[in-house]
Amino acid sequence: MRLPTFVGGITALLLQSLQPQAMAGVAGHSGYKSDPWGRLQRTSHYLAMTTYGTILDAEAAIAKVRSVHERVRGQDGAGRPYRASDPHLLTWVHLAEADSFLRAHQAFGASPLTPGESDTYVAQAAIPARLLGVVDAPETVGELADQLAGYRAELEATPAAREAAR
Repeated sequence: MRLPTFVGGITALLLQSLQPQAMAGVAGHSGYKSDPWGRLQRTSHYLAMTTYGTILDAEAAIAKVRSVHERVRGQDGAGRPYRASDPHLLTWVHLAEADSFLRAHQAFGASPLTPGESDTYVAQAAIPARLLGVVDAPETVGELADQLAGYRAELEATPAAREAAR
């Protein structure tokens, strides 16, 4: 695994954990504590298929994740309900992932992307995100930043997020 991919992936997971309902879904349904490498492998497989796989492989990976998401629901530590298929939560996970991978590439990649190439990356990442259930996936770096900022007020370092970071 290349350094930008590793850094981007860990950054995305840590950032995603700050949304309480998203973190509750992971903590309650993913098995990441008992099998962290398996959970990471499944996430990596999804990303590889939707980035480098054939259209059929990508569609199959998306369908599998959508199927799992349909069964994941509950309440976070504050009693707020969540559904893994909720477009708002899916958007948060997508935004954190796209931003983290882009920032890691820009900092640690062999050659940083130009502003136009960065916008292309964000637009291309939006394709599988929409198929997964993200309603308003950003198409540019500016839109990505604006949408990320829109989540700031709901982020918190819950006990589950702190435990995941540890």
